[in-house]
Amino acid sequence: MPRRSRRLVLTGSITGAAVVALDGTVLTVAQPSLRHDLGATFAQVQWTSTAYLIAVTSLLVFAGRLGDRYGQRQVFAVGALGFGAASAAVGCAPSIGWVIALRAVQGVFGALLQPATLGLLRAAYPADRIARPIAARTAVIGLAAAAGPVLGGALTSQLGWRAVLFLGVVPAVAVGLLALAVRLPAPPPTARPGLDLPGAALLALTLAGLVHTLTSLPHPGPVAPVLTLLAALLLLRHERSAAHPLLPAALLRSAPTAPALAILTAASACMFGTLYLVTYLLQDALGLSALDGGLRGLPLALAMIGAAPAGAALMRRHGPRRTAAPGLLLIALGALLLSRLAPGTSWWGSTPGFLLLGAGFGAVMVTGTAVVVRRAAVADAGIAGGLQQTAMNLGPALGIAVGTTLTALGLSPGGTVLALAGTAAAALLLTRSLPAD
Repeated sequence: MPRRSRRLVLTGSITGAAVVALDGTVLTVAQPSLRHDLGATFAQVQWTSTAYLIAVTSLLVFAGRLGDRYGQRQVFAVGALGFGAASAAVGCAPSIGWVIALRAVQGVFGALLQPATLGLLRAAYPADRIARPIAARTAVIGLAAAAGPVLGGALTSQLGWRAVLFLGVVPAVAVGLLALAVRLPAPPPTARPGLDLPGAALLALTLAGLVHTLTSLPHPGPVAPVLTLLAALLLLRHERSAAHPLLPAALLRSAPTAPALAILTAASACMFGTLYLVTYLLQDALGLSALDGGLRGLPLALAMIGAAPAGAALMRRHGPRRTAAPGLLLIALGALLLSRLAPGTSWWGSTPGFLLLGAGFGAVMVTGTAVVVRRAAVADAGIAGGLQQTAMNLGPALGIAVGTTLTALGLSPGGTVLALAGTAAAALLLTRSLPAD
């Protein structure tokens, strides 16, 4: 592929990933204003996030397969343009019910967009050169995470919550149109995988039920867990006999793939669960405002930006195993330090924990993603991207669910963060299954 086309692919991939990352962070900051303006309850506001999360997580793998069959560029363009249009529609929503429904629609287009950001990279770059573009994508996600709370707070304060929804419209539409202008080799008809619609439906039910159960903890009720288990069992039975299974056995049986996905899930669970609880520690224990608390967390995003390219360089020199293990250790140590936040803790006192957490997560995210995507054939690049994105969506839901449940059972936020640190430390055992070089 010409160098110019590769640069356009990289630009589109990282911009698409950044738009999705920015959308989540800015909307979180705007939720209190949204609740007041629309007269919504806390439960309704929570569903503005839950509806999106269920929609996007349940469809990521199937969306990845659509990219493998019909072309990553086309699916990416539809996802980006639809995501931009849905964002604008949410910003114009007249009621909380419309916001929730349109957030679910936005999640559908987000599911089309996210796996394709990785599928495009796998199609454009050889397997042995993919770590660097993945590192650039990860660094930009970190930048979006850093900018999101600041931009969201400023826009909400000056223009209201609707303004934050329009923030990503122009970049999403622009990158969707850019994707239509780039030419990638189309998969030959003989190499296009079949669509396993029953498997896709069962996987969607399984993941939707799992996310709903996690977001409902500590009181999920009996229906969702039972239906989730039933759908999972039916999925396993179906995939064993399907002529064109949704989850390709060659990819899943690749020795490093499952451990890499588990490591990504554990790392994101620890990080996002920790951030969820630390937000309360900063505001309740330290008495900081929402803006001051957000500024305290900036070192995490900056460390993540720096750790992404460093992680790619370390992986090339020392291999995924010896890069992921120190990264997980840094995550655990960062969470350990943040669990000790107390009244009187200064900015300098909290910064080391955030730095370690961000540095570790940046290195682990690059390493785990590269292992999953690099091991996939080009024909399965979308599925690999869908699996990676599923892990990155389930991890935060799991971490927040653990935090909510343990604090509801009476454990202090600091003690719960300590338990989450144990999750990252336990994942160190999985690094033995990653490639040594």
